[in-house]
Amino acid sequence: MPSTLIHVSLALLLAAGLLGTEFDGRSVLVVAAATAVPDLDVALEPVLSGAHRSVGHNFVLPGLVLLALAADLRRGPDSLLHRRYGDRGVTLAFTAVVCLVGAGIVPDLVVGGINAFYPLHDAFYTVDGRLFYSTDRGWVQTFVDLSPDDPEPQRTTSNFDFRTVLDAEPTLGVEDSGGGSGEAGGGGGSQRVERLFPVAMTGFRAWLLPLAAFVTGTRLWRARRSANAGVDGGDRA
Repeated sequence: MPSTLIHVSLALLLAAGLLGTEFDGRSVLVVAAATAVPDLDVALEPVLSGAHRSVGHNFVLPGLVLLALAADLRRGPDSLLHRRYGDRGVTLAFTAVVCLVGAGIVPDLVVGGINAFYPLHDAFYTVDGRLFYSTDRGWVQTFVDLSPDDPEPQRTTSNFDFRTVLDAEPTLGVEDSGGGSGEAGGGGGSQRVERLFPVAMTGFRAWLLPLAAFVTGTRLWRARRSANAGVDGGDRA
């Protein structure tokens, strides 16, 4: 599954493109925080089975945030957001919601799935497949399968949960230690276990990390240079 670092990296790329010259240090903090919110649901796993990719990974959450923003902005001059942060704050708020959905939630929808409408509807959904043109078969798509051969039971929080950093499971790719004394954990066939803290589980995701760092760093450098140029120009005036 995509790690929180991957989600934040993708969000910073989105924000840099959407905000343009308004992309600054505050934007980085707001966007990163908003995008990381969905992954906080892992902390609820000990008390609510299936909470991960349900409580935070759904479209109800950003929908409520958008309703709250719209209700506030409808107040016009009395809008709390606009009075305190101005037009820039409004733009940043909506950009943060876009990043929450586009970088924090949707990537998990296409990798493993999410409980998209929790708590209104308890069911995990995955959007995955292929779309290509074949000279032999024509257009082929597998995103929508209207006649599955072996329909599987619907995944819900009662019968399914994702592995999280809280889960200690058998170490991947390591055999039972058996009776050997050299293996960690001792002999007697004990199983080595591990907790995984994902950073980048594929090469494509790993590439997002330096790419986002480069784009973010460049944008911040340009913003700082423009600000300094403005100050210098004001002093000369």
